[in-house]
Amino acid sequence: MRKLNLIVVFNTDLSKGLFCIRAKEPYKGKYNFVGGKVEEGESNDEAAYRELFEETGISKNDIELDHFMDLNYFKYGNNLQVYYGILKQNVKLVEEKNKLVWIVLDKKLLDNDKFGGNYNIPHIITQIKVFLENGIGLGKY
Repeated sequence: MRKLNLIVVFNTDLSKGLFCIRAKEPYKGKYNFVGGKVEEGESNDEAAYRELFEETGISKNDIELDHFMDLNYFKYGNNLQVYYGILKQNVKLVEEKNKLVWIVLDKKLLDNDKFGGNYNIPHIITQIKVFLENGIGLGKY
C-alpha cells in the first residue's frame, strides 16, 4: 500500500487552517491540505516534517506534529496518514509549487466545488477539534 501524508496546520488560535491551491491533479485548482509521499526508508514522522517544510517552509521549530489518524483506501492502494499541528508563532510561508492561503475554518469547507478531498476536509478538521476540545476517550466524543 502506498503511504501518503497530509498535514493540517492550524494558526496559533485555531481559527484558520493552512491550505494550498492544487497546481495539478488530483483536485487541481481546489483548496487542499499540504502533504505528499512517504519515501522508502523514511519514517512516517520524518516524511510529514519533510513534506511540510518543502511545501511551506514551516520547520520542526515552528510546530509539533501529531499523527492523528489514518485513512485507508484499499481499492486505490493508498494509506493516507493525517497529521496536525498548531503553530507556535506566526511564520513566513515559503511556497513550493502550490499557492498557500490561510482559510477561516467554517462551513465554507463543505463547498466541494472549492475544496478537494470529497468532503474529507471538514470531517478531518472536526475530528481534530473535537479531540483538542474534549481530550481523549470515547466517552467524551
